[in-house]
Amino acid sequence: METIPVLDFSAAKLPDGSFNPEFIDQLRDATHRVGFFQLTGYGAAPGQPEHLFDVVRKFFALPLEERMKLDNRLSPHFRGYTRMGTEITQGRADAREQIDYSPERSPIRDYPEDQPYWLLQGPNLWPDETLPELRTAAMDWAALMSKVGAGLLSAIAVSLHLEPDYFDPTFEGTPAWMGKLVHYVGGVVEAAGDQGVGSHADYGFVTLLLQDNVGGLEVLPPGTADWIPVEPIEGALVVNLGEMLEVATEGYLAATIHRVQAPPPGVDRYSVPFFWSPRLDAVIDPVPLPEELKREARGISDDPENPMLSSFGMNMLKGRMRAHPDVTERHYPQMLRR
Repeated sequence: METIPVLDFSAAKLPDGSFNPEFIDQLRDATHRVGFFQLTGYGAAPGQPEHLFDVVRKFFALPLEERMKLDNRLSPHFRGYTRMGTEITQGRADAREQIDYSPERSPIRDYPEDQPYWLLQGPNLWPDETLPELRTAAMDWAALMSKVGAGLLSAIAVSLHLEPDYFDPTFEGTPAWMGKLVHYVGGVVEAAGDQGVGSHADYGFVTLLLQDNVGGLEVLPPGTADWIPVEPIEGALVVNLGEMLEVATEGYLAATIHRVQAPPPGVDRYSVPFFWSPRLDAVIDPVPLPEELKREARGISDDPENPMLSSFGMNMLKGRMRAHPDVTERHYPQMLRR
């Protein structure tokens, strides 16, 4: 059976600041062959992951009326609290509740008609009156994950025989990262069954997931037929790539299908996914792969004119609308009729 590689980010660079060839080889193998790996040594402060989980548990233990003050239906930017069983994957309810958050920025009121993705920019919703430490812990984590995401993307560029700063222009200034604070409970959402999150591939660049020790994440590497569990390693990050990197490399890099099995009834599972993503207006062009890597590219099933190659923002907007049709119906009903 395929296994999920484990990489040590503290070994990524040599004393002179250049990338360690051994780490780059391990990264290239993991991102091409599996599309998933676990990452240790990424620079979290002592106790930071544990503290984050403690605060996240406190939030989901608040009375529902307190959580509903952050109801994401109040946010035209798809931010805030999603009630248990109301996020949709593969047309089916997920057995989870969560908070979605992104960079704190002012909304953009006027934008070209062909750039509706700017509506994703805006403020977050936080329980500052009842649990002010949640904002601090989540945003501190996002700052760390932004640093890790940028470093990993530089290493991925080097693994493709590109300059370390190859992807930098698309992130420069205002990267549109997204974080989630997630709580799964089995046996609560009848429509979900055993679906914590249905099978899917992420649509961005790099996903960095902190998971607790309950387990349930499963992946389906390219060319395989068997789901592989991602066994929890305390404090480690689970890393996977999004569709934009797969499409841009003609399938050399893998945006691997994955899912989360709901925990048993009465068991709580917590996770903190972070999606390191470029600016909303970023244009993603095909990556110039060297011949030896191009020969190993699996190709893609998507249309080569797929908008993921031209507009990250439109791809993200489609994903948010699909996952949260109730938010879309409330704020942008005209988009549902397009």
